[in-house]
Amino acid sequence: MIALRHLSVVYLAAASSFAVAIALSQHPTWNAAAHAGARIVGEQGASAAVALNDYVLQPGWTATKTGSVAFFKVAADKFNMIPQNVAARAPAKPVVVAQAKRPAPKPVEIHRPSIVASYQQKKLMPPPAPQLATPSLRPPIVESEPVVQPKPNTVVAAAPKYSLAPQATQPIAPKAPAQLAPPPINDHPPSAAELARVTQHFRSSLTREMLANFELFLYVSKADHGVAAQRMYVFQKQDSGDLVLLHNWPASTGREMVEYAPNGTKAPSFTPAGYYELDPKRMYVHHVSGQWQQPMPYAMFFNWEDHGYQTGLAIHGADGAEDISLLGTRASAGCVRIAPENARVLFSLIKNDYKGLMPKFAYDKRTATMSNQGVLLHNTDGNLQMAEGYKVLVFIENYGGENVVAALF
Repeated sequence: MIALRHLSVVYLAAASSFAVAIALSQHPTWNAAAHAGARIVGEQGASAAVALNDYVLQPGWTATKTGSVAFFKVAADKFNMIPQNVAARAPAKPVVVAQAKRPAPKPVEIHRPSIVASYQQKKLMPPPAPQLATPSLRPPIVESEPVVQPKPNTVVAAAPKYSLAPQATQPIAPKAPAQLAPPPINDHPPSAAELARVTQHFRSSLTREMLANFELFLYVSKADHGVAAQRMYVFQKQDSGDLVLLHNWPASTGREMVEYAPNGTKAPSFTPAGYYELDPKRMYVHHVSGQWQQPMPYAMFFNWEDHGYQTGLAIHGADGAEDISLLGTRASAGCVRIAPENARVLFSLIKNDYKGLMPKFAYDKRTATMSNQGVLLHNTDGNLQMAEGYKVLVFIENYGGENVVAALF
């Protein structure tokens, strides 16, 4: 800091010397006065120079320590550098500003509400808004290992926590489909003696023309009780004309009442007794009743027209556990139901082995109804009228297997 001050003094002295030199060169009067001052210093000796204690310019523009003070005094007197007519300015008096007095602050009265008022105010004030935590940009630290998705049909073994070892897998053997046991059927097959009696009864129900022109016979009992009730008997004709019993299955015929179908129509659930042929144009492996909205697998419709309408009576398989469990009772809407596997066997047997010419049943044009009483149609020559179809005759009767002869005694 002291060195900077010395440098500043030297700089100011040098600048002043150059300024004086320029002034002397431009003003001859100032130059002559400077030389006169120099002579005074020379005549009085070194003491005068020391008293002056300043620098002046000598000829040749060299700076020497001379009586600079005397020089500047002579120059000021010569040129009247300081004005004489300017009175000395008295120092200005400080201005005193009066400060305004501030009013004294009034005492603040603090009202402390009662406990009841404070409670009421808390009830009226809305609850403070919940402070939502600012979500952190840093993901949370989870002390668990990444989940490895196992391959299909594998069992993932439990791995210890913080373990980086791969998890062991063990293949699973595919499970076999569950084999559901078939529902029980209300099956009480007749004895051998009862079957012989049913066979004899059915044979006596056939005319000579029926026995001669049909090859397979389906006998259905629609009775609600008896050893032969609610069963289907399948007879095959031999070359000798004898009937052999092939199958003896439980069945379900109509509930024998008038009721409302699911479609909202009022319909009877009767199974009319009589003789029927099968309609070759209406044999379906898969069918659904439009009126009763029920599946009818392996459906074989009757070729029977009643008052101008082709009826919906058929032989088909029971659908669902409930219908199967009701076999052996009156449970259908009018059709003849048998077990699904029995319906498939019968459907294949008829379609594969019994297609051919069959006799037509008589037709009443006045009522537009086909006979179901076993009357066959003949031409004018007395011969039976034949048509392509299946040589199968269905006979439905309300017979429970009673011994009519024994009942007479």
